[in-house]
Amino acid sequence: MAESSNGASANGKGPSPEEPLRLGGMALRNGLLIHGPSSWSVAARNGQGGIDVTAGPKPNFGGNRFAGVPGVRGPLRLAEAFAVIPIARRALPSSRLPFEDLRVIGAAAATTVLSAVVRGRGETTSPAREAAAGALGLAPALDALGSSELAAYHAVEHKAIAGYEQDRDPAEVPKEHKRCGSNLIVPMIVFSALGQIVVDALVERPGRIARGISGLAGLSLSVEVFVHADKHPDSALGRGIHWAGHTIQRLFATREPTPEQLEVGVAALAAVLEAEQS
Repeated sequence: MAESSNGASANGKGPSPEEPLRLGGMALRNGLLIHGPSSWSVAARNGQGGIDVTAGPKPNFGGNRFAGVPGVRGPLRLAEAFAVIPIARRALPSSRLPFEDLRVIGAAAATTVLSAVVRGRGETTSPAREAAAGALGLAPALDALGSSELAAYHAVEHKAIAGYEQDRDPAEVPKEHKRCGSNLIVPMIVFSALGQIVVDALVERPGRIARGISGLAGLSLSVEVFVHADKHPDSALGRGIHWAGHTIQRLFATREPTPEQLEVGVAALAAVLEAEQS
């Protein structure tokens, strides 16, 4: 197996005939969070220049049990992934989350106000208005990705996981990945807009419950489109979804990382694989 430029194995594991685990992750401002079927790990560059690493069991909301149930698997697995974030942050105090920034918090608050203004009150809902409000919801994430460090660690996430899946040195694989959450952006905007329009058409005065159900349905449908694109990448839908996601990643969501940043990703990958085997 080739050795990486970081002095670690190309994918953080020894040769194995087994299928690679399905891993996901999230870029941090100074490191990487990775989660597998039952475990998570986080690695971060600390103030002294070293790498802090820890791992633990992943919350179980039934994501693996209902993995074959369309419409249910998506929200459950996303809930598990989001539940890991505060656990990992507490476990590794040196880590910094993407939204731990006053500018990003301000952007989120401003986006909430603008979205309410765009949707309006007591006015007829239109597809254009709902789509615009949904696009505005991306502002905090885009502002967070304005940090070159975060964009680089986003690329580290992709390269570390792809290197593991392909049994290659992470430095040699592309920084774009077909399972990146960017592939969810277009479906979520579309289904969010359609869902709000349907709710406004069917419910005279929709409240939080009705809109919440609509949002959950839109999320579920978006995940199913994501899954279809992953399983059928050569289909028209698959090509369209991956083109949009790849373009977002290529233009602003990822940047080529340094060897030192890749070293952090290799450490996180090794830790999650060890945790999954224990």
